[in-house]
Amino acid sequence: MTADRYKRNPVEGKMVRFVENELEEMNGDGVRGHLEITGESLYHVSIYEKYIKRCLDICFSLSSLLLLAPLFLVLSLAVCLDDPGPVFFILFRTGLYKKYFKLHKFRTMKAGAPHETPTHMLRDPEAYITRVGRFLRRTSMDELPQLLDILSGHMSLIGPRPALWNQDVLTAERDRYGANDVRPGLTGWAQIHGRDTITLAKKACLDGAYAAVLGCGGWTAFAFDCKCFLRTVRCIFKADGLLEGGTGSLSEERL
Repeated sequence: MTADRYKRNPVEGKMVRFVENELEEMNGDGVRGHLEITGESLYHVSIYEKYIKRCLDICFSLSSLLLLAPLFLVLSLAVCLDDPGPVFFILFRTGLYKKYFKLHKFRTMKAGAPHETPTHMLRDPEAYITRVGRFLRRTSMDELPQLLDILSGHMSLIGPRPALWNQDVLTAERDRYGANDVRPGLTGWAQIHGRDTITLAKKACLDGAYAAVLGCGGWTAFAFDCKCFLRTVRCIFKADGLLEGGTGSLSEERL
């Protein structure tokens, strides 16, 4: 499959549910089936989310990019010297209102690794990760290029982590909790409560809890964003929830 086929999500702006079908192609969550439209999205954007949060995102991403420019150069050289190839890993993700966008990361896998296969679906993910890649993943510095995605408006500093374009189960689960219609984030409430070690259903529930607070707007939403950011810093230093090849088990919680 080529990325050109996914410039527009057929369920953009719609509410969906996941329908399992063993005769269909396996999706990014390792389940066979498809998304079925159930209605229109009814999410209402708060003033805080639309204006204040966006201004904070622009200020944070722009200042961070300027401050971290030397680090970007060093990491770019390290990636290329360790394994010749592209510096960035670019892949389609599901963003605001389920709209597709291109997400950027520092490349942590060998140039010949499968491009559109999630890490947790690889038979032996460790075999593909480079030496520099292990360091970048352990410190979460592979996510730094997403500051560009925040500046461009595709992402926010805080929000649900953007799902792969073919993670249909996660997309449907998030619709159950109203978490698909907020801008995806560099970090979020689910990220600091287990990251790779919790189930998709649990992730979606936590993302929904964040979306509910964000919908309140005002100081409540701002304080919650600050809480997420501060706890993210602590999680990075402790490497909490990092599990290579893991994205939570698809247990009976899924549907």
